[in-house]
Amino acid sequence: MAQSSKKEGLSVYLYIPNIIGYIRVIMNFGGFALCYTNKPLFAFLYFFSFVCDGLDGYFARKFNQVSTFGAVLDMVTDRVSTACLLALLSQFYRPGMTFLALLALDITSHWLQMYSSFLSGKTSHKDVRDNSNWLLKAYYGYRPFMAFCCVACEVLYIILFLYADEKSPKLFDVSRNIIMEASLVSLVFVLTLFGFAVKQVINVIQMKSAADSCVLYDTKRSN
Repeated sequence: MAQSSKKEGLSVYLYIPNIIGYIRVIMNFGGFALCYTNKPLFAFLYFFSFVCDGLDGYFARKFNQVSTFGAVLDMVTDRVSTACLLALLSQFYRPGMTFLALLALDITSHWLQMYSSFLSGKTSHKDVRDNSNWLLKAYYGYRPFMAFCCVACEVLYIILFLYADEKSPKLFDVSRNIIMEASLVSLVFVLTLFGFAVKQVINVIQMKSAADSCVLYDTKRSN
């Protein structure tokens, strides 16, 4: 019986979505190892890893290979890769604190959401059906909207990374120059700014909502 459970446990590690997760980790390691010497290759590896984030979810549903381990691996990979990129941007631009604040908000919001979901007995941190905030429900309930916001954030960070220049380290100056180019990149940049702004608002809402859930759990437990 124990041997059978062990084999079943090992098989979870070999789920197709989880294998994709391992590949994402490898791509991120490779990308960040080359980020100072080959910016275009880093951008490609980073973005392709992000695209694979959508693929693992698709395969998890298609082959009925949804797992808690896979969900945690997916979320940790997302948060760590974004955190590393934000840390890089904080070194390239001034004020660097802007990116460190975004990093803190991203981690805090998602960690609280994950923890409050487990306290509530939910199997996924994306289950917000009992939440009263319409924007949070729209974000997790309508996949194209969530995908747009997430893609917008990552593309914005990648563009800023590619345009990082020692001659002009000020974030505002570089952003203005990108917009003033009047090119395809400018258009993409403006669109990503909107999605980025919405995503940060959602992060704040999610952080507050999850914190309230944790406090409510403490209150019920003490009564």
